[in-house]
Amino acid sequence: MSVMEDSDSVAARNRLVGMLCIAGAMVLFSVNDMAIKFLSGGYALHQVILIRTLIAMTLLLTVIVPFQGGYAALRTQRLPMHLLRGAFVVIANMLFFVALAAMPLAEAVAISFVSPLLISILSVLLLGETVGPRRWVAIAVGLFGVVVVLRPGTEAFRMAALLPLFGAGAYAMLHILTRKMGGTERATTLAFYIQITFVTVSASMGLAFGDGRLSGTGDASLDFLLRSWIWPAREDWPVFVVLGLASGFGAVLISQAYRLCEAALVAPFEYIAMPMAVMWGVVVFGDWPDAVSWTGIMLIVGGGLYTLWRETRTRTLAQAPRARR
Repeated sequence: MSVMEDSDSVAARNRLVGMLCIAGAMVLFSVNDMAIKFLSGGYALHQVILIRTLIAMTLLLTVIVPFQGGYAALRTQRLPMHLLRGAFVVIANMLFFVALAAMPLAEAVAISFVSPLLISILSVLLLGETVGPRRWVAIAVGLFGVVVVLRPGTEAFRMAALLPLFGAGAYAMLHILTRKMGGTERATTLAFYIQITFVTVSASMGLAFGDGRLSGTGDASLDFLLRSWIWPAREDWPVFVVLGLASGFGAVLISQAYRLCEAALVAPFEYIAMPMAVMWGVVVFGDWPDAVSWTGIMLIVGGGLYTLWRETRTRTLAQAPRARR
């Protein structure tokens, strides 16, 4: 009995730590999104990502890694899985960030929130986790909310809105891989190899078309991707530093969250980024969602919150008989 109770207490503590980690990661990533949109008018995306990643790597290697098992913890026997995971996160981030240059922050974040719903679905298909019928309904409601925000077939629909939608699929696969690797890999190891992938891809993109010869298309998203590299202005360096710190800490926190908890439990907490996105959109960019966008956002958030409530209630009922013993 004591062994079982100890196991239960460890699992409960892991869930609590995981939920706190995902909440912190979402706050940091919302800062990341705001900063990248802020910089999207004057810099190339791959330059922003490279500077951000170098700052995040410095933080990771000098502050976080020494307190998380030392540099020996960066050794891995699963390099191919790390590279695959890195490819998914690069695709997800690039598609989402390119979209930010052409659409309001809150709408882009809302559309990207199809990913937690996909994570819940994929956790059943790939990880064997359980999702009950009521949570399936909540997932369907959230997906309908994404359609409302997209507004397909109307004049309000924009092609750039499909980019975070496609990126969401890659993001979902990223966290499914995190869950599969979490038993053998530390959060710092997972974060380190993602940063390595970002450096490699962004530097390669800079070498390929960082001279700006392909820019000037008139499309905000394409120009953000193809613009030439320039030396950052003095007043923008604090934004780059905040961007790097938020990315570095956020990557470790989100990896830790998906290591410790079932994907279907952690994923709904990503909705914390939604009110943050609305706040940044209003305060920094003067973008206030219209009535249709608000309807879609509420459906998406409502589906996520109901999923969270059902998960909590199910666990409470399952543990109640044991507590009475």
